[in-house]
Amino acid sequence: RCTHYLFIVVVAVNSTLLTINAGDYIFYTDWAWTSFVVFSISQTLMLVVGACYYLTFTGVPGTATYYALIMTVYTWVAKGAWFALGYPYDFIVTPVWLPSAMLLDLAYWATKKNKHSLILFGGVMCGMSLPLLNMVNLITVADPLETAFKYPRPTLPPYMTPIEPAVGKFYNSPVALGAGAGAVLSVTMAALGCKLNTW
Repeated sequence: RCTHYLFIVVVAVNSTLLTINAGDYIFYTDWAWTSFVVFSISQTLMLVVGACYYLTFTGVPGTATYYALIMTVYTWVAKGAWFALGYPYDFIVTPVWLPSAMLLDLAYWATKKNKHSLILFGGVMCGMSLPLLNMVNLITVADPLETAFKYPRPTLPPYMTPIEPAVGKFYNSPVALGAGAGAVLSVTMAALGCKLNTW
């Protein structure tokens, strides 16, 4: 049982670290939509595997949302250090995981705790929703390019200052690409999260 809870904490911490990287305006500015797609998918997978594990471990619908809340609080606490380093306060992480985790809970509850429905329906819904919510998250914060030039990081040498990103060069729709890839990969990770309870 101790190992179960330890796993939950480890996944939540790793999710937090991924989120901090996704919210790093220097990194985001340099890589633009490539960064958005990669981090949307990675956050989706971290949420799904941990939430499904926790959900099937307790068997109580609502646990996935609680897990997403843990991720959110961890991120807010960690972001406090970022503000102390001179990052703008409006570049904050909104709880984008909560609605996606609620969909996992809904799939589990609506199918009367059917694990396979959770994996298939919950995984697809979570994978498709998070990139969309992540884009809403980016719209609500300061423009990353403007922010990067207004608040240059003092720890970076001059040759590493941000460059104008080639937006749209590779992806016509980063949300669609992230949602499509996330929907497929999240099913696999949901299955893994459920499987971890049977070992």
